[in-house]
Amino acid sequence: MSEKKPHIREVILVEGKYDKNALSQVVDATIVTTDGFGVFKDRQRLAFFRRLAEQRGLILLTDSDGAGFVIRNFLKGAIPNEHLKQAYVPDVFGKERRKRKAGKEGKLGVEGMTPEILLQVLRQAGATIDGDEVIETEKRITKQDLFALGLSGGENSAQYRKKLMQQLELPEHMSVNAFLDALNILMNREILISCCKDLFERE
Repeated sequence: MSEKKPHIREVILVEGKYDKNALSQVVDATIVTTDGFGVFKDRQRLAFFRRLAEQRGLILLTDSDGAGFVIRNFLKGAIPNEHLKQAYVPDVFGKERRKRKAGKEGKLGVEGMTPEILLQVLRQAGATIDGDEVIETEKRITKQDLFALGLSGGENSAQYRKKLMQQLELPEHMSVNAFLDALNILMNREILISCCKDLFERE
């Protein structure tokens, strides 16, 4: 008898049908697709996504390459933030089995991730999984914290952010705001301070 898939209450939005197929084997959830850049010109589809977000909440899960972030940033500007959660797959280099060659940046997309990684990134995004305990995040990280820790506004800030992103297996194309969102999903202020201390001590 196969193990029951975790049920996620929010709707998950991915780029294409292969991403949807991979994810549907991992979780029991409503999964919809942007059809790549098709969402940019499809007002009806965008209105549908907004309605889903308002009624159920929406988790955005795109590839970690540049194209994935173009789609992500467009949707972040089109869907109210209070109804949107961000799930980020790590930068993993390789080629999906169905493709003859790797993508432009050589990174695996959502469809190439293992079930364990997909479930992990959804949990990190704050997905509401039936049966999971709800953990309240205390002491949220702010832009002021990033500045105080040397992760923004300083001479070597971009370099330090990149190193921390690599340590946390976050995609390299993240803006400072996306980085901040991801940090608040992954940790609280105390853990971030500890991570930065370890990072700077290795310098």
